[in-house]
Amino acid sequence: MNKTVKKIVLKTKKQVYGDMLGNNASVFQGEGFEFSELREYVYGDDVRKIDWKTTAKLGKPFVKIYKEERELNVVVVSMLGGSTYFGTHKQKSDIIAEVVSILGFSAIKNSDLFSHIIFADKLYEKTKPSKKLFAVHKAVTDVIDFKPLGKEGDFDALVDMLHTHIKKKALIFIVSDFVGDIDLKVLSKKHDIFAVMVRDKFEENPKSLGYLRLIDMESGGSFEADIDKNMLNKYQKALHDNDENLYRKFKKQGIRFSKIYTDEEPILKLMRQMR
Repeated sequence: MNKTVKKIVLKTKKQVYGDMLGNNASVFQGEGFEFSELREYVYGDDVRKIDWKTTAKLGKPFVKIYKEERELNVVVVSMLGGSTYFGTHKQKSDIIAEVVSILGFSAIKNSDLFSHIIFADKLYEKTKPSKKLFAVHKAVTDVIDFKPLGKEGDFDALVDMLHTHIKKKALIFIVSDFVGDIDLKVLSKKHDIFAVMVRDKFEENPKSLGYLRLIDMESGGSFEADIDKNMLNKYQKALHDNDENLYRKFKKQGIRFSKIYTDEEPILKLMRQMR
C-alpha cells in the first residue's frame, strides 16, 4: 500500500467508524429497515419505537414494528477520464479516491455489499461484491494507480456497460467531474442513482493567464492561445450550460447529486446530501 493510499484509507476509515458519523450506522442513514405494522405495546418493548400519534389517538400505547430489508447492493463507479488529472488544492482523482473509500467503508459498516468499477473510454476494472474491508483498500489503490492521461471519458459507453453488467437492483454512485453530457434515464428506472460531482474551483472561475501552450489531458493534443477575458467568458458559459443541463436531467430523472470541490471535506458534503 503506497503512502497516498494509506493516508486516504486511514483518514476515511477513522471518519466512518469514528466520531464523524456519531451514532449513525453509516452515510446511508435510514436505509436497511422497512416499516411493517403497528401493534399494541407490551412490557419489554423499546419505548423509542412507540408511535406517539397513534397512542394519543387510541388512548393506549402502540409501537412500530419494522422488518429488515435485504442488504443493499452498493456499486461505486469512478469515471476517470483525463480531465480528472487536475487540481489546484488536491487532484480531482485523489478526491475521487477519497469518496470511493468513504462510500466503501460506509457500505461495509452497514453490512451491505460493496463493489467498485473504473471506467474512462472503456471498462478498466470491475470488482466482485464484497463485505470485506480489503475490498475498499483495493478500490482506493486502483484509483490512485490508474493513469487517466490520454483517456477520454465516454458517458454513453459507461451507461451501456452499467445497464449490461448490473443485473440486481443497486444503489449506484457515479463519481466524476461530469464535464460532458450524460443521460441516466434508463439506469434510473431500475437502480437508485447518486451522482457525485468532483470539481476544482479554478475550473469554474478561472483567471486570465495570458498567452500559453495548453494540453488536452484527454486527447493528448496541444494548442497555443491567448487566455484572455473573452475566451474565459465563453468557456465559463459552456461549462455553466453543461451543468444546468445536467441538473435538469437529474431532477427530472429523480437522481440525487452532490458537488465536492478539491478544497472541501468530502464526507461532510456526502452526509449532508445523503440525508
